[in-house]
Amino acid sequence: MMECNIVTTLDDAISVWEGIWMARLSLLGPLDTPLPEALELLPHSISRYDDLQECMSHLEGVDVVLVDCHDEPARAREACLHLSCYERRVPILLLAGSDTLSVISPDWGMDDFLCDSATPSEAEARLRCLFTAHVTNQLVAGPFTIDEDGYTASVADKDLDLTYTEFELLKYLVGHPGRVLTRDLLLSDVWGYDYYGGTRTVDVHIRRLRAKVGPEYEGHIQTVRSVGYRFQAER
Repeated sequence: MMECNIVTTLDDAISVWEGIWMARLSLLGPLDTPLPEALELLPHSISRYDDLQECMSHLEGVDVVLVDCHDEPARAREACLHLSCYERRVPILLLAGSDTLSVISPDWGMDDFLCDSATPSEAEARLRCLFTAHVTNQLVAGPFTIDEDGYTASVADKDLDLTYTEFELLKYLVGHPGRVLTRDLLLSDVWGYDYYGGTRTVDVHIRRLRAKVGPEYEGHIQTVRSVGYRFQAER
C-alpha cells in the first residue's frame, strides 16, 4: 500500500481549488500506474492499494473508492462487484481509459466512471456527487428513490407503503441495478442466512412489490427465467 497527498503545483490551479472539500480516497490498481491528470490537480488524500482484500480492510473513513480499469478490466469488474456488495458500502468511481470504455457495463456495480480526458472540474463534480449521495443514504435509480435513514421509498415521487421486508428487498434491487440476482442470493442477503424458508418467498415478495409500484413501473423489476431477478433503472 502506498499513501500520498495529491496537491497541485500550478499557481493558477491553487486559486481555483482554494477552500475545496478535502476527500479521503482509496485507489485500487497497479501502484506504478500514473494518476489521471484530473486527479493529480485535486488536493484530496489518496491511499493506493494493489490488493482487493487490503483495500477493503481499510475502508473506514474512506469517502470514495477509485478502481483502475486501464489494463485489467476483468480484474476491475471483479473488484467493483465485491466492493458493491461489501457491508461497509463506499461509493465506487471507475477510472477508465479510451481502450476500456467499450467493455464497461452497469452490472459491474460501480456508481460512476471517469475518463482520462476528464477535466479537474468534472472529476471534482463526480466525486462530490458520489460522496453527497452516500452521506444522505439515499439511493436513486430511474424513477425509484430509497431513503435508508427514513426507511421510505417512492416511485416517481409517489410514496410506497411497504413492509419492512418489502423495503429491504426493493433497496437491495435498486442498489444493484442491471445485475442479475439469484433467488438464493436475495434470500441470504435480504432475509439472512438463518432464514429457513424456501426461495418461493422471494417470488411472493417480488409479486407484492410489483403490485405496489403499479403497472407503469413494475417492468423495472425484471424476471430472469430460471435464475432470479434484475432491476433496470431505465426501460
